[in-house]
Amino acid sequence: MDNRLDALFAALADPTRRAILTMLLEDDMAVTDVAEPFQMSLAAISKHLTILTRAGLISQEKRGRVKWCKLEPDTMRDVTVWVQGFGQFEPVHLDAFERFLAAEFAEPGETG
Repeated sequence: MDNRLDALFAALADPTRRAILTMLLEDDMAVTDVAEPFQMSLAAISKHLTILTRAGLISQEKRGRVKWCKLEPDTMRDVTVWVQGFGQFEPVHLDAFERFLAAEFAEPGETG
């Protein structure tokens, strides 16, 4: 599981790859269409797509002469489960904490 999470987080760490995933939320896209909004070569986009594919976040399939990319949303489940493990902690209420500290460190006879 650790290697899988490492690959997922590494793939998600890059803003271009996150943008590609967002684009693929809408529908499957041809590689050339994925590359269109970016100011980089098709070879560079292909490298990003390879990383996303290896992480299992997308799949690629050839349809005729065109290579298509498809989002694989189930793969995000591993990331979601891992992140949700941290949801067990209560949020810190800084205002209440500040009042507590002020009361604890107040000089005797000081009101506030």
